[in-house]
Amino acid sequence: MAKWTPKHEAPEPLEGPVVPTIIGGTILWFVLFVVQLPFYGWYEDHGHTWWVWTCLAGAGLGLIGIWYVKKRDTAIKRDAARQAETDARAASDAPVGGATVEPAKPVESETP
Repeated sequence: MAKWTPKHEAPEPLEGPVVPTIIGGTILWFVLFVVQLPFYGWYEDHGHTWWVWTCLAGAGLGLIGIWYVKKRDTAIKRDAARQAETDARAASDAPVGGATVEPAKPVESETP
């Protein structure tokens, strides 16, 4: 059997509102936990208490996720600002009119 090779390059990853998405998911997990609490006895009778604790674990991991994506978002913005500053500095150091300056050539002496 031949090895599969892709016929085209992978698309660029999508960047969206990551922080609000993680916050929304965390809230959803916590709401599901709270909604299931009054029915804990039913879940226990049927052996499904793991449903309740899965929701709590999802909310807890979501809190870690919120912390992580906020730090990531801050780092991406900081890097973009640093890159823009570097580009602006490079543009201001460029010669006016697009002229380029050639480096000086060494002087050759005529004495043997």
